[in-house]
Amino acid sequence: MDQKLLKIVVFSLLPMVIASLFQLQAQAAVAKPPVLSAKSAIVIEVSTGKILYSKNSEERKYPASTTKMITLITALEHGNLSDMVTVSENAVEAEGSSLGLVSGERLKLEEILYGLMLESGNDAAVAVAEHISGSVEPFAVLMTEKARLIGATNTNFLNPSGLPNPNHYSTAHDLAKIAAYGYNNPLFAKIVNTRYKSIPSPGKEQVRELYNENKILRLYEGGNGVKTGYTDAAGRCLVSAAKVNNIQLVAVVLDADRMWEDSMSLLDYGFSQVRASVVYNKGDILKTLPVANGIANTVPLVVKEDIVLAVSDNDQDAFQTIIDTPVSVEAPVTAGRKIGQVRILYRDKEYSAVELVAAAEVERKSFFRLLWESVQSLLAFMMQRFT
Repeated sequence: MDQKLLKIVVFSLLPMVIASLFQLQAQAAVAKPPVLSAKSAIVIEVSTGKILYSKNSEERKYPASTTKMITLITALEHGNLSDMVTVSENAVEAEGSSLGLVSGERLKLEEILYGLMLESGNDAAVAVAEHISGSVEPFAVLMTEKARLIGATNTNFLNPSGLPNPNHYSTAHDLAKIAAYGYNNPLFAKIVNTRYKSIPSPGKEQVRELYNENKILRLYEGGNGVKTGYTDAAGRCLVSAAKVNNIQLVAVVLDADRMWEDSMSLLDYGFSQVRASVVYNKGDILKTLPVANGIANTVPLVVKEDIVLAVSDNDQDAFQTIIDTPVSVEAPVTAGRKIGQVRILYRDKEYSAVELVAAAEVERKSFFRLLWESVQSLLAFMMQRFT
């Protein structure tokens, strides 16, 4: 790695980041922290995990059906979407909200996951758990293990649906981490952003029509997730999400009297605290690399796509740029060939990685030219030696 170039690139980020910060400070001066009915709440920026607002976000709470986020993640990572799930009598008898499954009917795992998330079917949750792990208990262990690997360390799950139990708990912050992790999976992101889905109703001519209970998808511009929840013990709960100008936020409210209003206020406030800053545009030259045996001696390396940072007013020193390339490259070089990458770190954790590609073609010198240059080099060496 070229250390001198690295320092230049790192410091070149600062003017763009600082310009963004001035705009953010102006926005922040106007925006006031939301007044919420929720007993516990948080809003985070997904790519960095930075907390933009928090209220009692580390307190253990009943998560209700927001639990189903980790049920979905666990099923996606341990199941095969085309598998046929056979519904048991135990699943049909699941307490609480229901998809109306019938004992013995068979649905694809993917279909039943839509029922799990859009209409919050507890029968679907049990059917998924039994399909993946044989029964609810070992599946709940998988859920908890995955949550803790994600970083949700103040969380414990005993069932896949969110029915209340003193030992079934999470926090607003942990649920935000789980949702943020989920967005790394395109199918998770697709399911939680689906407003309507029809799935088969085995043995019947009509299909099951599923409508997403999450009103944020309709009420909030850019709304794209994630899960509602309610029990008497938990109160009204909502993990919501929105993406605006390439910034993805997740907000969580637990035990809220006004969960829709609270969630939209959190998202509004979050977007006032963070903005997208393009620090490198597609095609920007970040390094010039020596070329061995090429007609040209060097080739410029350019960024393959835009690099956008989610910048807030207290993390100007948190971003770092690292350029990874070989010391040189051997000709021939084709335009567009990957020859390295630029990595952006946020608080020492990788935030983004984008390919560096050759901006031009460099042909290899002919055999006779290489031979002639070798002879010239040899003659020059001998003249130096003997004069």
